[in-house]
Amino acid sequence: MNFVSKEPINKGWSSDKKYCVTDENGARYFMRVSDVAQQDAKQAEFNRMKQLVSLGTPMCQPIEFGVCEDGVYSLQSWLDGEDAEQVMPGYSDKEQYAYGLEAGRILRTIHSIPAPATQEDWEIRFNRKMDNKIKKYGECPIQYENGQAFIDYINENRHLLKNRPQVYQHGDYHIGNMMVGRNGQLYVIDFNRNDYGDPWEEFNRIVWCAQKAPRFACGMVDGYFEAPVPSEFWKLLALYISSNTLSSLYWAIPFGQDEVNTMLNQAVEVLSWYDNMRHPVPAWYSKGI
Repeated sequence: MNFVSKEPINKGWSSDKKYCVTDENGARYFMRVSDVAQQDAKQAEFNRMKQLVSLGTPMCQPIEFGVCEDGVYSLQSWLDGEDAEQVMPGYSDKEQYAYGLEAGRILRTIHSIPAPATQEDWEIRFNRKMDNKIKKYGECPIQYENGQAFIDYINENRHLLKNRPQVYQHGDYHIGNMMVGRNGQLYVIDFNRNDYGDPWEEFNRIVWCAQKAPRFACGMVDGYFEAPVPSEFWKLLALYISSNTLSSLYWAIPFGQDEVNTMLNQAVEVLSWYDNMRHPVPAWYSKGI
């Protein structure tokens, strides 16, 4: 393809370079350029995206993958719409919930792809990850006011990881990685952190959804299960959110005080939802509209 313009997109935390490129016919595309050392991982990501499109997932259509001067690139269709994170809070409770239901159904489709048989046992893998996070949090120069509540909950509920299934994961599934198209359709974007793991761990970013649009978050859970939500889900989700919250603090430090403050405030809110991790069902959740 011959492109007549290439505009950088300066959003997100990835080290990838992102562009809106336009061809000689005026058609726009999304281009992501990664370091050539990531070629195998990016090729696998591109192939999984093609598989998800074949399953009917509303997302950018993967068009081409290859090597260029700056590394490896993937070319995808351009989504014309608005960031869900920006527009969702302005919708009615009913609209938020309906979009949340759709987000839950989309996630169930993503999780229909099983993990390879060679994948390491989830209990072993995630316990190692949590141990590392607890260690790094302990070494962090900044602490949450009641961060010990997260650590205690983790240590008391590690047994829940036993015999958990593993599937393909988007890796960063929340309202910030979704768009509402001009046609009103909800789309999922940015599979840059795709991975394999416990399907319920994928909800660990629902914190961002609940803060921005609580009824969307409720719909996402209900749409995923389409049945009474298992009590085990809530207990495991609290474990995954505890783990994620611990690591968010030391992750934020290199990005400056504003990001640190965001994580400090988020931890306060999470602890209030869970009554200092004493109740596994968060205060923002209620079924239905």
